[in-house]
Amino acid sequence: MTLDRFRPYVSRFLDPFVEGFDRLGLTPNGVSVIAFGMAILAAVAFALGGLEDPIWYVAAAVLVFLNGWLDIVDGALAREQEVASAGGDLLDHVLDRYADIVVIAGLAAGLEDYLLGFAAVTGVVMTSYLGTQAQAVGLDRVYGGLVGRADRLAIIGIAGFLAYPLAGTTLGGLTLVGWLLVFLAVVGHLTALQRFYYSWVALEY
Repeated sequence: MTLDRFRPYVSRFLDPFVEGFDRLGLTPNGVSVIAFGMAILAAVAFALGGLEDPIWYVAAAVLVFLNGWLDIVDGALAREQEVASAGGDLLDHVLDRYADIVVIAGLAAGLEDYLLGFAAVTGVVMTSYLGTQAQAVGLDRVYGGLVGRADRLAIIGIAGFLAYPLAGTTLGGLTLVGWLLVFLAVVGHLTALQRFYYSWVALEY
């Protein structure tokens, strides 16, 4: 179900953004930092959506999609400027992990359900960890599994848009955002185990 496999097909849509950022003098690392800023703002908006006014969920959804889009653009910009490097890749992945953490923290803060937030964020972090740990032991980086980062951002963004009209609606005692955290927790850990199994089998053979 991973959307990461479609990255090569969106390259044609990146050109105007890459050219625009290049003309502005932005570096790929700068775009990565801006993307992280979008994640922080999304987290704040998610918290406000739960604690203050559900309309903030819409703003959060837009910011999550901006974070995901910029996360694609920074790599394309690095290739365009011919400055792709291991250091840039490291910064990008570190900021992506922090972005995942703060967005889920914002979702949990809006519900004031930090146990569910903990379950969700550990699932997400372990998914990413297993993807890069495979590379650390000599395999290719693993992007597969039930839900990759692109899928996760798309699901969080869509849920954010739906959370506004469905505010106050519950199922089994949980709102849509609550069920989103349950989904992230369960599917995150399952995806991590999938990646572990793939890596384990690959190392054995």
